[in-house]
Order: sequence, then C-alpha cells, then structure tokens
Amino acid sequence: MKVAIVTGSTRGIGKQIAIDLAKDGYNVVINYNSSDEKALEVKKECDQYNESFIIKGDVSKMDEATNIVNEVMEKYGRIDLLVNNAGITKDNLILRMNEEDFQKVLNVNLIGTFNMCKNVSKIFLKQRSGSIVNIASVVGEIGNVGQCNYASSKAGVIALTKTLAKEFGQRGIRVNAIAPGYIDTDMTKVLSENIKEEVRKNIPLLRFGRPNDISNVVVFLASDKASYITGQVINVCGGMVM
Repeated sequence: MKVAIVTGSTRGIGKQIAIDLAKDGYNVVINYNSSDEKALEVKKECDQYNESFIIKGDVSKMDEATNIVNEVMEKYGRIDLLVNNAGITKDNLILRMNEEDFQKVLNVNLIGTFNMCKNVSKIFLKQRSGSIVNIASVVGEIGNVGQCNYASSKAGVIALTKTLAKEFGQRGIRVNAIAPGYIDTDMTKVLSENIKEEVRKNIPLLRFGRPNDISNVVVFLASDKASYITGQVINVCGGMVM
C-alpha cells in the first residue's frame, strides 16, 4: 500500500495529479478548502483506479494541516508521498497591491507548504522513507510583472525544497520541486486571447502545458526511478525558461 496526500486537488493540476497517482497505485488523499462537490467528483475519478479519501482543510493554518496528517495516519498508518499543490493568486502591480493580498498568497503558497512539510516530516523521519514534491513556478525563478506576491511565495517554496532536501537526505527522504510554466487551467483561462498569443510566442514548444505534463513528472519523482534525485527544481514550461 502506498499513500499520497495531494493538497489543493479538486481542480486543474492538483486534480490531475490525484488521478494519475491513483492510476499509479496510490491510495490518494484529496485535500481541498472550498468545493465539496468538486472534491466528490475527483474522488469518483480516483476511485476507478484505487481507494481515495477526502479531507477538507486549510493548509495555511497549522492546526488544520496537523489535522489533515493525523486523519491520514489514523486511516492508513503511513504516508509515502506529499504533494504540496495548494496555491492561489491575487495579482496586481506593487503600487496597487495591498498588504492583505500579499500576505494571503504567502499564507497559502508558502506557509501552507511549510505547515504540511513540518507535519509529515515527523512521520517520514520515523519511517526513514518518504517523498515530498512541491509545486513551485517558473515565476519563482524569473519573476513576473504584477505577481510580486506569487513570485515571492514560489521562490520561497524553491528555497524550502532545497533546505529540506539537505535536512532529510540522510534518512532517505527526497524533496523536489516542479516549476510549471503556463499550464492550461482555470488560472490561465482568465487571460485574454491577445495575452495568451503573446505568451505562446515566448514558448519554444509554442503551446501552453497541460495538467498531465505536470502530473507525469510528479509520478516520476515519487517513483524508485527517481531514487537518486533530491533538492532539484524541474522546470516544466515548454522551454520558456532555460
């Protein structure tokens, strides 16, 4: 039995990660913080391949993150993989961005990742096994106009990934990050066609990514085929950043 927690897994990239991990033989814990209906839809898809389990909880709050991990341990008695995918955007130029919107994005994207990593770390260290895959962003490496909060949070996720890889390596625990480029999800659908076309021109593969372009890499990083990979940031961006 393999058990994976995927945070923010009711839509887009997180949903695809949950489904593909179920296909790969994991019992998948579907974490979300808003739509019960969407969570049930994802569970239905995952259950076609393997057992799944829904847990509602806000990862930006330490007590709720702790509860998520405790519930999983009560049900399965082990955790093999944590995928920190939960994330939000609140874009604006810094001149117009208020402190609340900056803090909210950091709370979910960075603090939420820290909260979940801290809680599973105790279990992984005791097991002397486990893998963490953090979903970062190429924006965390190169910045982006109007996204100082999002870019800062994802840069923090990258630094956290590398630090934890060094802290946990001697116990056989691997920690890696994936930095998606522009992926065709609800987050990018709000862009106008003109902006999308301009973005595509800067992508050597001339297309936006698909959610399964990210989930395929998650499945690989979680597998024994990646047993000598830790502390890495893998850009999945069609060549936009190289």
